[in-house]
Amino acid sequence: MNKRCVLYDRDCIDCMECEFCDLDPAKICDNCGKCLNIEGKEYNELKIDEIIIPDKPSESER
Repeated sequence: MNKRCVLYDRDCIDCMECEFCDLDPAKICDNCGKCLNIEGKEYNELKIDEIIIPDKPSESER
């Protein structure tokens, strides 16, 4: 089974687009968190659309 793209509904084509910073597209993401606007906050919420478990069909594939 091919690795799935985390940005688009397709198989991964190793374009590395998912590795770049959302705020500075010329920079590779270093997990600084600035895109999450977490400075000064005790916690932050993220919406999870789907949990992907390898070797198990996703909701969209059923």
